[in-house]
Amino acid sequence: MSPYNSLYPWLIGTGINGTLLMIALRVPKKLLTPAGYIHGCILGIVTWGCMGWQGYGIVLVYFFIGSVVTRIGMSEKEASGIAEKRAGLRGPENVWGSALIATLCAIGIFVIPWLSLGDNQTPWKIMLTLGFVASYSTKLADTCASEVGKAYGQRTFLITTFQPVPKGTEGAVSLEGTMAGVMGAIVLSTIAWLFQLIDLSEIPLCMIAAFIATTIESVVGATLQTRYVWLSNELVNVLNTLIGAWTAICLGLLKGT
Repeated sequence: MSPYNSLYPWLIGTGINGTLLMIALRVPKKLLTPAGYIHGCILGIVTWGCMGWQGYGIVLVYFFIGSVVTRIGMSEKEASGIAEKRAGLRGPENVWGSALIATLCAIGIFVIPWLSLGDNQTPWKIMLTLGFVASYSTKLADTCASEVGKAYGQRTFLITTFQPVPKGTEGAVSLEGTMAGVMGAIVLSTIAWLFQLIDLSEIPLCMIAAFIATTIESVVGATLQTRYVWLSNELVNVLNTLIGAWTAICLGLLKGT
């Protein structure tokens, strides 16, 4: 790979994301805080540089759907005190809490050609790409489950005891939220397949991984997060996406992807 070819995607990513950053900072309707937009720009540059438009497209899909579902029933959620802080505006901590694991997968894909792996490069790239998609599928599933559950959940239960609890309780689950989470994972992984990042047979792997990860996250929320102040939502998001990515990779290895 020539230096020019390896630098070209980074130049494109910088140009596109720099332009979008300037536009986003000027439009009146904000989806991120100013610092959030800057960190989102960095995330976009790294993702495009490492994975091209396909990986970048997944980031945009996650961001768009996540932003839409966060605003579902916003007035009711704000009145109940269970809405996202800053009226749903995301900051740097939210950006990296959601995208850190996927970004590490993307960086791994980028550096593989420079490693002495011989003919073993392809399996590594396939597994890391699956981890990248599963990570975002997991986070979108988590966002959809949480926001739809808070807006439309008829009955919410604590996952550890199945006792009824108010909406917005850490570790609470609902049928409506769970189904929305599953659909979110299916939608994002299907788009990843259309972008030729994963195989058709890997869509169920991402869905299963997302379901397992979000279930574990609910257990953590009901037990550990209520006990330890330092265990913030952002740290739990990193753990959630890590479990999702790792589970999908393990399932892919078992399937023989």
